Amino acid sequence: MRYFLFITVLFFALLHCGWSAERASVDGIAENEIDNSRFLENVGTDWGGHVKARGRTTRYPDDGIYSALDRQRYLEGNLEARFTGELRFTDRVTFEAHYELVLAGGDIYRKRNELQALLQGSGIDRMLFGTVIDDDRRLFDLTKIISDESDHILYHRLDRLFFTIKEDFGVIRAGRQAVSWGNGLLFNPMDLFNPFAPTDIERDYKIGDDLLSAELPLFNGNLQALYVPRRNPETSNLSRDYSSLAAKYHFSWKMKEFDVMLAEHYGDFIAGLGSVGYVGGAAWRLDATWTHLGSGLWPEDYFSMVANLDYSWIWWNKNFYGFAEFFYSGIGKRDYRDALRLPAIVNRIDRGELYTISCIYLGLHGRVELHPLLNANITVISNLYDGSGVFQPRLVYGVTRNSEVLLGTTVYWGSSGTEFGGIEIPGTVYTAGSANDVFLWLSYYF
Repeated sequence: MRYFLFITVLFFALLHCGWSAERASVDGIAENEIDNSRFLENVGTDWGGHVKARGRTTRYPDDGIYSALDRQRYLEGNLEARFTGELRFTDRVTFEAHYELVLAGGDIYRKRNELQALLQGSGIDRMLFGTVIDDDRRLFDLTKIISDESDHILYHRLDRLFFTIKEDFGVIRAGRQAVSWGNGLLFNPMDLFNPFAPTDIERDYKIGDDLLSAELPLFNGNLQALYVPRRNPETSNLSRDYSSLAAKYHFSWKMKEFDVMLAEHYGDFIAGLGSVGYVGGAAWRLDATWTHLGSGLWPEDYFSMVANLDYSWIWWNKNFYGFAEFFYSGIGKRDYRDALRLPAIVNRIDRGELYTISCIYLGLHGRVELHPLLNANITVISNLYDGSGVFQPRLVYGVTRNSEVLLGTTVYWGSSGTEFGGIEIPGTVYTAGSANDVFLWLSYYF
């Protein structure tokens, strides 16, 4: 962590100097006035980012864990600034960094520590509260908590920090970056590296990992290979059991696209096969994975798959888009209390790789462009085993070219004891029901 501030300041100082050198060259300033930036005058720069303010009010179920406290309705707020920059040294060599500063607070933080202490070890605490992003497992610690009090948390971090080298033989990237694999739209068993939760409606940026990746053209296809070294969070030592080595080959055949994946991930061996094709005016996608748990945990092997179909059309002179997606999780269980005692499930929840604990799900999504500046979206996810689910309607309005407002709500349904209605917490009389909420987001991009 001692290098965190130095790296951040150095990068954006170089970015500023490079931009100043370009500006000086354009404005025709005398040569002796730009000697201090001459070494960067041939370096291209791009910078941008966003500022987002988020607010929401939540209401937890009557039998939920929050009923053990003084109230069940809470107000929360979040302010996030993200600054992005790229240095282009040549057409073949670039360097990119993203810096984040996040302030979050509200009523829920006043009770967070008390509830986490109550639920620690139950396997449900991460699903209920989430966690602040940390770098305990990553190669470099580029996250720093500035202030963590009972009513707020303030932290900053570098979420991207990598070099890209483009050569005739392919592309090599080294550093903190994001990699997305698979064809799932809500659920994605082939995406092993910080996947989005199926209920995430904001997917601008994935969390980055420290890794080395290479993309190579091969036999009319593309081979992507990567290595993700990680640390054992208990010892801080690099460990093969926590690291990942993976490769994915993408190719086309007879108007269809295919992905073949092999990976060693946290000691498990994973094989995946994906395909994309078209029928009529719709696109279909199918991914399947087979996982062998190298740790010997139960189950030793399991199968997962996702299949979806999406289509866009015009009704009443309005643009519509929709998709349906089916997901089967081979590691899921129908006895949720038992599932939260299985290390294979709890470990994946803790790593942010698994967001469901049951077996079969159906997701539906629809979007209509009510006006060029106003879009209405609805997402529905249903647990087909217990009949519970989540409903997420929202409106997105483009206020200006660089800003937008998002207004929405999340409503969970299901009886007590179901996944979305409220999972019984082992050792307590309460359930870990997710909160219904209403949220308002304001975003400005630059």
